[in-house]
Amino acid sequence: MGLSFSNSTIDDLKSQINIVDVVGRVVALKRAGANYKGVCPFHNEKTPSFVVSEQKQIFTCFGCGATGNVIGFVKQYYNLDFNEAVEKLAGEYGITIKRNNFGEDREKYYEINREAARFFYRAFTEQKNPGYAYMKNRGLEDATLKKFGIGYADGEWDSLYSYLKQKGYEDKILLELGLISEKDGKKYDKFRNRVIFPIINTSGKVIGFGGRAIGDAIPKYLNSPENKVFQKKNNLYALNTTRQDIGKEGFAILVEGYMDAISLYQGGVRNVIASLGTALTENQSKLIKRYTKNVVLSYDADSAGQNAAMRGIDILSKEGCKVRVLHVTDGKDPDEYIKKNGRDAFLQLVDGALPYIDYKLQFIRKGVDLETEEGKIDFIKAAAGILRELSPVEAEVYIKKLAGELRIAEGAIKMEILGNTTNVPVPGPLRRNLREKEEVHDSLTPLEASLLKTLFVNPVLTERLLDFDQAITSRLGRKVKDILFELYGLSGDFQLEQVQDRLEPEESEVLAEALSNVVICGNEEQVFEQCINTWQLQCLSEREQDIITRLSLADEEKNPESIEALTRELMEVQQEINSHGGRK
Repeated sequence: MGLSFSNSTIDDLKSQINIVDVVGRVVALKRAGANYKGVCPFHNEKTPSFVVSEQKQIFTCFGCGATGNVIGFVKQYYNLDFNEAVEKLAGEYGITIKRNNFGEDREKYYEINREAARFFYRAFTEQKNPGYAYMKNRGLEDATLKKFGIGYADGEWDSLYSYLKQKGYEDKILLELGLISEKDGKKYDKFRNRVIFPIINTSGKVIGFGGRAIGDAIPKYLNSPENKVFQKKNNLYALNTTRQDIGKEGFAILVEGYMDAISLYQGGVRNVIASLGTALTENQSKLIKRYTKNVVLSYDADSAGQNAAMRGIDILSKEGCKVRVLHVTDGKDPDEYIKKNGRDAFLQLVDGALPYIDYKLQFIRKGVDLETEEGKIDFIKAAAGILRELSPVEAEVYIKKLAGELRIAEGAIKMEILGNTTNVPVPGPLRRNLREKEEVHDSLTPLEASLLKTLFVNPVLTERLLDFDQAITSRLGRKVKDILFELYGLSGDFQLEQVQDRLEPEESEVLAEALSNVVICGNEEQVFEQCINTWQLQCLSEREQDIITRLSLADEEKNPESIEALTRELMEVQQEINSHGGRK
């Protein structure tokens, strides 16, 4: 029997890859509304008719009719078969894939889940039952209950099992799907006396269930186990229903529970999705980003919800999403709030949602007395860990803000952020220029060696380097600079030997050799200024090239205002380049 990749493997692969990234490597794409447009690589054309949809993860050419998903594109472009295309994508993106026999039939699993959902729905709607009474008591309308396919699992031990066995389904699959359980050789329904929430993927297939206990049964929520068609990390509740609303509104509201999502939807807030009872995952954040980069977190106001929000912020920010956090002021969760106060009041909370940086800073303020010196110190030390991960512009804004609020010098806060890094990871974006990715070198650049040499000659220059910290980009350079900041902060002075004692032997040798090649004859301030000027000129030249590239891609007819703004910015940058001596 031949070998192929299982459908679950293919689904996982596609969920982790953005078709825009793949196509963009070989086709020059320009944004056109919600999509991207370019010249078709599969036939000769002058007018672009090749469209890539990031939301739908497909490509279509209106000229030659070519269409498909990311695997189909790789197959056609590189002339590969299906398996080869899958292997190529997995290899390029570092994704582990598994091969299974052709015999795997996921459709059977979907079919069984669909039958179970119908069984639960009939039990919910065709006769009086505690599940329906519970949901009506929670204020949900029949139209809403139907929209989400809400069901009911009765209190009997084998109602669903008997029904599915009559349909001829195998015990093995029923056990794998978590619809039944087995103990001492006896099989029985897993979901009993519970409201059932079908979990449906964006293809409209029932992949699992969540069951809410009626009464005090434990656990309160019982979910389907992980199986061939259901992986919690790759799915979000209600996305199948609300994805168009998310696209229309331009942002998603992410809540914790099924009831929060359903209540907000019924209340008129329809761009809502919910995680599936676990901490937000990277795959879920990638899934969200297909539809929007803007996310409002609306978790419960209790400590567990706040901690979950902090974790969610980090996951979403890492994926490049713009995150805000909504604080429910009346009632501990969105479900309670919108029922009590209505749609407009909830949307006011959305409008007032805190940018994630403000939320993080507010979070670490709790329990800290900022009226005391000790409290201020503790808070700034904690805040430094947050600000350290920001871009230079973001960090500058918040440094000024905190300095004003706490009546602390900006330089002191910068020193805490940039110098006190003995027990923290390699610094993030704050420690590099906005136009560069962080470089990792085991040696110093000539510019870095010259800058550091001026500091060893005149340690007072350390204070001036604070404003130009991003000029140091190499791994060793950052490490040396951090040590210098720390030593200078402690005593206002430092010696080369002190720094070398803090380095690995190989690093110490590299530093000593690099510094020995720099000669400064009593004009360290002039050398310092020359180094900074050179670095600034490099940054401006990169900015100039970036603007020129963007101008070349702009559509003169569709983007005249953008072109005008870019042209003005280009002129300003070029004037500044001239002022730095970069033009003859």
